[in-house]
Amino acid sequence: MRGTLMLIWILIVCLSLVAVQCQYYSKSRPYHPKPVKVTHLHFFFHETLGRENPTAVVIAQANIPSNDNNSSVPFATLYALDDPLKIGPEHDSEVIGNAQGLAVFAGTNTTDAVMYVDFAFTTGKFNGSSLSIFSRNPIREVEREVAVIGGRGQFKMATGFALLKAYFINSTNVINECNVTVIHY
Repeated sequence: MRGTLMLIWILIVCLSLVAVQCQYYSKSRPYHPKPVKVTHLHFFFHETLGRENPTAVVIAQANIPSNDNNSSVPFATLYALDDPLKIGPEHDSEVIGNAQGLAVFAGTNTTDAVMYVDFAFTTGKFNGSSLSIFSRNPIREVEREVAVIGGRGQFKMATGFALLKAYFINSTNVINECNVTVIHY
């Protein structure tokens, strides 16, 4: 018993000396932030509804007996999006990427959508980069502002905004002009 107590005492002393003699190793380096870049982008995203190759489809809809918001799209309708991003508004314009994400119609008395969309660029200077949008989108307004909350690739740590303007709308096609201002590193 006495030998066990002596061994425990020696272990406690040795462990306390090890803790006192150790020092945390850290090599301090000065912080040199990368310069801030401001990028302006202009493109169009083309959305096709309800035809042969739709780029926006309903994936969930609330079971509500009436539609009191006087909208063609009922409250709580969830859409999945995979819209091509193009240089121009023409149908045959060059595709530079795609907008993938979700939009839910969240206004009970207006047609407002809350959307999460990732603008992924597949060609050009920003090939492999993307911008993330998460914002309220009052779709009945001709011009809307939505928030850029992040990005990847060349748009790491991105913040900013996108101005969306309805360029063309009919029963099956929506073309939005998009002017994006992004602050990134």
